[in-house]
Amino acid sequence: MRTRVLVAVAAVATLGTTMAVTAQSASAAAAGCQVSYTISSQWSGGFGANVAVTNLGDPISGWTLRWSFGAGQAVTQAWNATVTQSGAAVTAVNVSYNGTLATGASTSFGFNGSWTGGNPVPTAFTLNGVTCTGTVTPTTSPTATPTTSPTPTPTGSPATRTVRVFWLKPTDVTYDQRYPDGIAAVMREAQRYYRQELGKTFTLNNTVVEVVNGEHDRNWYITTNCTGGDHYWCVVGNMHQELMRRFGIANPDSRWLCVGEISAEETNQSGGGASTGWVVLSGHDADGAAGVNGPMNRWYGGMVHELGHAFGLPDSTSTDGTPMSASFYDYPNTHFSQAQKNAILAGPYGGFLA
Repeated sequence: MRTRVLVAVAAVATLGTTMAVTAQSASAAAAGCQVSYTISSQWSGGFGANVAVTNLGDPISGWTLRWSFGAGQAVTQAWNATVTQSGAAVTAVNVSYNGTLATGASTSFGFNGSWTGGNPVPTAFTLNGVTCTGTVTPTTSPTATPTTSPTPTPTGSPATRTVRVFWLKPTDVTYDQRYPDGIAAVMREAQRYYRQELGKTFTLNNTVVEVVNGEHDRNWYITTNCTGGDHYWCVVGNMHQELMRRFGIANPDSRWLCVGEISAEETNQSGGGASTGWVVLSGHDADGAAGVNGPMNRWYGGMVHELGHAFGLPDSTSTDGTPMSASFYDYPNTHFSQAQKNAILAGPYGGFLA
């Protein structure tokens, strides 16, 4: 397999030693709206949050969500909404592509923020002036309650000319719904970003993430088929081979562009990356997507970067403001160059974009 090193891998150890990860969530409901506010990650002085908005009233063509922070928190960066703040009061307004919400429809946005004395979940929200009433109960759950692992979701070949996504769970890893949900959210955000940049985007399947019960434990994926002392590619290489064999997928495959993530990693040794037609990522990326390892914009930008490789782009030779360089850390404030857009559309998977 031809591989490309993920630019961000060298920074993972530093992130892991400085972050105290928590997961807090709250929701409020009313006749007209429902809001879910989730603290996806938290570290000294900063945090990442995701906000999901569901319209329970009449269809709307634009929305404004308001809330107030209770402990001096401040929004520092946002995506999928225009977020402003005056004192404790925060206002989030839709962007061009997510303002229309039918009855029962949902959208989401995310942001990074700062905190000093505390970071409690907001207790009330309004959507277009309508109070989303209900009991808001903050919860802290660094480790989700394990549930019984389901059988693998793949039951047949999904539609062709789509992006096919897998989460491979080794035999000694407890099933955790945050992983398929989180990886799906990262893929949907990448889907949105590609439409923003190219005017076209890829198609995801109805089951966005196919959960695969692996054939081996974590240690097997980490230590098997390694070359000497270099374990960087062992985990993702073993996952890659298993997925291709079990689901009859080639490398590359003209039917699908494939993304595989595995919940296994040797600390400071395992990595991931992409080549034409495939993205293969190890444990820290799966953890990040699930909201337990770092601010979400880093994982959104990382997926956009790796998908760029899968669509045929090389790394940039400098930090040039495009997601094919270390500028993906600044996501969503990074953009493909015109040359990169042309190369994606003219590349081997350009025909997948519509």
